[in-house]
Amino acid sequence: MALLSVGVYGLISKRNAIRLLFSVEIIINAALINFIAFARYSDSPLVAGQTFSLFAIALAATEAAIGLAIIVQAFRLNHDIDVLELKKLKG
Repeated sequence: MALLSVGVYGLISKRNAIRLLFSVEIIINAALINFIAFARYSDSPLVAGQTFSLFAIALAATEAAIGLAIIVQAFRLNHDIDVLELKKLKG
């Protein structure tokens, strides 16, 4: 619950795009920890929680790479990564 709270706080209070991306990653990690914990205490011998977590880690890594690429491109165009300044790009 603490990781989820830290991630939500980061999403609400920060304006820097990199900090927002890190906050999303913290929220994803909090969900993955819950999946693994609930799978550990289930009675079935299936490893569905761990399997789902491995796929989610791979998806989170691609999300981080794409997000950082977008942030780098926005920085090259605007020389700033403030989210409020990037809203003016909206058509």
